[in-house]
Amino acid sequence: MSEPARRWHAGGCHCGAIRFEAELPQAFEVEDCNCSMCAMSGNIHVIVPSSRFRLLQGADNLTEYTFNTRRARHLFCKTCGIKSFYVPRSNPDGFAVTWRCLDDWADLDVTISPFDGQNWEANAGRLAHKSKD
Repeated sequence: MSEPARRWHAGGCHCGAIRFEAELPQAFEVEDCNCSMCAMSGNIHVIVPSSRFRLLQGADNLTEYTFNTRRARHLFCKTCGIKSFYVPRSNPDGFAVTWRCLDDWADLDVTISPFDGQNWEANAGRLAHKSKD
């Protein structure tokens, strides 16, 4: 079976200090997680392998927040406070890109899938494959 066609999509935070690119297939799934962090912030994200993510600018303008197990690295712009991507606990070898932080998010062919992050331990395993090339 052939690999789906992919292309690079640019994105960033609200103020423009953080800019990145993520390589995504033409159609993809985004996770609508109900864990405490995602539910409170309204985050809907797509997980990509680290090889399919490039931070273009703003590394020095990121601040990190961790909680609970301290394995997820939530990264925020120091200027505007937006979390445009982070390193998820489920996929420490990848990035969770906030779908609506992609410049062309409204034009992308996505399927929004609910993810039960409130029952993290029972469900996290179904995300592990998403950060593999």
